[in-house]
Amino acid sequence: MVSLNLGPASGEKSGDNEYDVIIIGGGPAGASAAIYTARAGHSTLVIDKGLTAGALGLTHKIANYPGVKDEVTGAELLQTMREQAESFGAQFVQDRVLNVDLNGSPKAIFTSGGTYAARAVVLATGAMGRAKGVTGEEEFLGRGVSYCATCDAAFFRGLEVAVAGNNDEALEEALHLARFASRVHLLVQTPELKADPALIDEVEKTPVITIHASTRLREIVGDQMVTGVRIAPREGPEAVLPVRGAFVYLQGNRPITDFLQGQIPTKDGGCVVVDQDYQTPISGVFAVGDLLCTHVKQAVVAAADGVIAAMAIDRHLSGRAALRPDWA
Repeated sequence: MVSLNLGPASGEKSGDNEYDVIIIGGGPAGASAAIYTARAGHSTLVIDKGLTAGALGLTHKIANYPGVKDEVTGAELLQTMREQAESFGAQFVQDRVLNVDLNGSPKAIFTSGGTYAARAVVLATGAMGRAKGVTGEEEFLGRGVSYCATCDAAFFRGLEVAVAGNNDEALEEALHLARFASRVHLLVQTPELKADPALIDEVEKTPVITIHASTRLREIVGDQMVTGVRIAPREGPEAVLPVRGAFVYLQGNRPITDFLQGQIPTKDGGCVVVDQDYQTPISGVFAVGDLLCTHVKQAVVAAADGVIAAMAIDRHLSGRAALRPDWA
């Protein structure tokens, strides 16, 4: 038996923020992994940005998921998965992972809301990152450009800011900024907001938030600091909004691994390197779903990845010196 020297036995938390398994990302891969690890008796925490922060949550209609006869939205399917995981004891927290320490024992996860520890970690953050940013985004990062309103909102007290995005995360951040900024310009590429209905209702009722529908963020401009954002409405000429902060929550198709800070090796395109059990080169750290770039991007495939990784984690936490297929 391999000693992990982590105190309580598997399934028992040794502190309020200590778990057997922490899963970063609550999409189909992460939620499915949580179902299996929690059902196996391992204390499980899923840290996720929100129900519609990922690709599945934003999907309008799904009609080909096995076992689901009627058409459902991605958010509805994902909510069902989460409820099933919760029924086995998994916990979900909406938070942003800022960075991690995966080489320690236990492994540490640092979020906007606090620090968590785990014996095993599953990376399931998906592939909605962007290979190329908006013009001016990289130049003014840390000088008006931010990806975390919870971290930086207080610096913009009494100033106008822009938030670019159309999901739970963007709306949550806009609401947080509304407590500090004099005006929050919410830039939405589509004609309507696509997020949790309760969030949409709250945003629409917040006086300091101005919604710019059907509007793209073209450029972030400034001198030493951000002084404005160039926007392109679908109808009408481009214009520059005079803002001092630009909070960007746009999405693409690149694996989201920035929070790893190079601790996990990646291949071309940012794809995470794993073995047959979806374990990365760091023992006890697994990666699943669209982080791998190795298969068709379908919810059912991502869910299968989560299950395989969860079964490998169960073997890992049981102290087996090596992971091996169940049929070996």
